[in-house]
Amino acid sequence: MNRMPLGPRIAPRVAPRVAMVLGDPAGIGPEIAARLLSDPANLAKAEVLLVADRAEVLDGARIAGVTLPLAEGNTPAAGRLTLRHVPGDAPFERKRATANGGAHALKTLRECLDLAQSGAADAVCFAPLNKSSLHAAGMGHNDELHWFAEVLGYSGPTSEFNVCDGLWTCRVTSHIALKDVAAQITVPNVVGAIRLIHDALTRAGKATPRIAVCGLNPHNGDNGAFGREEIEVIGPAISEAHRQGLPAEGPYPADTIFLRAKEVDAIVTMYHDQGQIAMKLMGFWRGITVAGGVPVPITTCAHGSGFDIQGQGVAKVGALQAAFDLACEMGSRRAQG
Repeated sequence: MNRMPLGPRIAPRVAPRVAMVLGDPAGIGPEIAARLLSDPANLAKAEVLLVADRAEVLDGARIAGVTLPLAEGNTPAAGRLTLRHVPGDAPFERKRATANGGAHALKTLRECLDLAQSGAADAVCFAPLNKSSLHAAGMGHNDELHWFAEVLGYSGPTSEFNVCDGLWTCRVTSHIALKDVAAQITVPNVVGAIRLIHDALTRAGKATPRIAVCGLNPHNGDNGAFGREEIEVIGPAISEAHRQGLPAEGPYPADTIFLRAKEVDAIVTMYHDQGQIAMKLMGFWRGITVAGGVPVPITTCAHGSGFDIQGQGVAKVGALQAAFDLACEMGSRRAQG
């Protein structure tokens, strides 16, 4: 009897261990995290270890109007929410950036990164931070991504990725002054950004990612009339990416590239606002930020800490839900090796 050939064996999905923090305690993080973690369906997706101050967790649950199935301990287990109590100077001041709140956010994040680096957690997911609080607490980096890299001992290339409705973006430059951008648009930097987003997408389960690359100047430089970076740097970088086996196309004009969003998996932009404005218009309460390049899956909301609506119970959980789901997906793949 003829038998159909068997297809490739697919490894079973592994329930990941996800370490979570509440973000800046002055903002909406505790309440949206409580709303997320009160849903039994989310606790079925991962073994969740919440690294936080107990009083902050309970206050977030009070604001959200939910009850959390807390079990205190240091090791997560399937189907339950485990709280690793890290005491802070609670109650924290609300609705504004403070050194106290920033220091607690960094302390709990560091514990999560240590857990992930040691193998005790597969991914990290955090509610929104506030950069002013982090800087007031002594973080000397422009953003938390570079702080993550330092804590993890990682010295390779990094980039913030933003994700919304299946579309990923990556930046060649990020938190720098606009006047300094052009000098950083180099062939190695553009190729590096293409490689980062390609590798991240494959780790997230996209076997053959489709990547579009943005130009820098108005109308793509209009054949050099408004700048030559597309001709002299970005185009050659895309050709070099092809030589390295990285599928990328472009450059495309910045003012129309997002019209191709349904045709591609990722867009590489040249600077922060080229991608951020479009992505936040596409789905402010659904957008995710991923720490690209570092050896640990780290996800969060793309929106901020929401000081203006803290405590009102109106903050939406959609972006944190999307970030948690992606942390589970990437953590599961990391757990499978």
